[in-house]
Amino acid sequence: MNQGRETGAKRGGRGRSAGNAGAAAAAIAGLPVAKNDETVIDIIGMNHDGEGVGRAEGYTLFVQGALPGEQVRVKVLKTKKQYGYAKLLDVLTPSPDRVAAPCPIYDQCGGCQLQHWSYAGQLAWKRQHVVDALERIGKLRVAGEARGGDAGGAGAATGAGAEAGAPPVAGDAGGAGAGAGAEAGAAPVAGDAGGPGVTVLPTLGMAEPWRYRNKAQVPIGVADGGLVGGFYARGSHRIVDMETCLIQHEHNDDVVSRVKAIGRQLGVTAYNEETGRGLLRHVVVKKAFRTGEMMLVLVTNGRDIPHADAWIGLIREQIPQVVSICQNVNPKQTNVIFGDETRVLWGRDVIYDYIGEVQFAISARSFYQVNPVQTEVLYNKTVEYAGLTGKETVIDAYCGIGTISLFLAQHADQVYGVEIVKEAIEDARSNAQLNGMTNVKFEVGASEDVIPRWKAQGVEADVIVVDPPRKGCDPRLLETILQMKPERVVYVSCNPSTLARDLRVLEDGGYRTVEVQPVDMFPHTVHVECVIGMQRIDT
Repeated sequence: MNQGRETGAKRGGRGRSAGNAGAAAAAIAGLPVAKNDETVIDIIGMNHDGEGVGRAEGYTLFVQGALPGEQVRVKVLKTKKQYGYAKLLDVLTPSPDRVAAPCPIYDQCGGCQLQHWSYAGQLAWKRQHVVDALERIGKLRVAGEARGGDAGGAGAATGAGAEAGAPPVAGDAGGAGAGAGAEAGAAPVAGDAGGPGVTVLPTLGMAEPWRYRNKAQVPIGVADGGLVGGFYARGSHRIVDMETCLIQHEHNDDVVSRVKAIGRQLGVTAYNEETGRGLLRHVVVKKAFRTGEMMLVLVTNGRDIPHADAWIGLIREQIPQVVSICQNVNPKQTNVIFGDETRVLWGRDVIYDYIGEVQFAISARSFYQVNPVQTEVLYNKTVEYAGLTGKETVIDAYCGIGTISLFLAQHADQVYGVEIVKEAIEDARSNAQLNGMTNVKFEVGASEDVIPRWKAQGVEADVIVVDPPRKGCDPRLLETILQMKPERVVYVSCNPSTLARDLRVLEDGGYRTVEVQPVDMFPHTVHVECVIGMQRIDT
């Protein structure tokens, strides 16, 4: 295939005027393609947004819906100096891992990105995404083979395809290398001295990777004069009405559907982002998988709910699993879902659920992992890497409502949890009391401020666990860890890029990354969680 010939023919046959097109070409001179060109490219990887990565005469194009290993015909939508975006027109040579997406609104909805990829292919790519980040950003040397091998093979999922610019893609000359974690060009691990490198295990997936979410947050709008609710269309704030979501628990779908029907029946108005008028903004549903209890939260633009008694009565009558109906008031013109005021309209203010043997009270605003099946997998691996014998003192930075802290407390002598959000610490203390755990202490504040104070009070941590937000650990917290010198550090990450950056800091400070376990918390999306075990190197 001669990509240059095809591109040139298309461009020559369009008859562009010397006006805007000429100005655009002058703005980015020398590119092999321009907007509206059609060309054929090979997809050599996938980026962190789930877009296929291809090359047109060396120029990177990101293509939504294309999979690694495919040859596709595309139309160029937008060009920048180093990379551009193209629309998928035809798949000329499909990947053996391509499948038909089962969701009827998959092409419209932005909630999932990978339903057109076999689950084995997804798991393999997620591992490779982690490998590429560790090698490219963290300069860590990854062992050549993961124990047991990936389902579908790591080679089925090339490309970290990460950040701005046109980064190297696995399989490219100069990239990280396709398949099993290529070692060429990667910097040695601190203290590794030519050892085997970091082990990145196969991604732990789900036996049943559908219907796994325990929480739905559905925006409400109006279409054709009726109340609708679903998900925002990809890249917009246009609401796609939805009756079923294949990654939500079926009961969440049922509650949302019935609430919409009751709202239409009672003439409830939907909030309009542009005018700031209308009542119902979001319907939030929480489902406790173990106990079966459900909570419904109506997020409204103001406190007054017309026909509130009738609405509550119909919900209770039609949805007996709902044991809590709450209202959250959010009158602000913002895309943030929750406002400051929450009140109970009927029933309890919490529902109860379990992760393993630990019970949790879940309120309307409290954070709780949305995939309880994989959360238990994730936390069990965290306990394993912590190496607890019952004698250790553990610090849990970014402890949230205490989910990991309480899991660790079952196996440690003493656990200290710190979190900057006051309400989360209140929930954590309540959950500790709920489980009768007295060997846990929680404190409000920034980890980098609170942990040194604990150290000054004589607290010496054997293990420090961090589970930061997507932006990764605060640099001062990393410095605090290096000053505390715990024997082991366990890092729970939701972002391979910031994980790799932080591991480099800890490696340079005297720790060795022993093992990385990717966990698929969010099947059919591009997100991947990891648990990392680190050991202090004796010097």
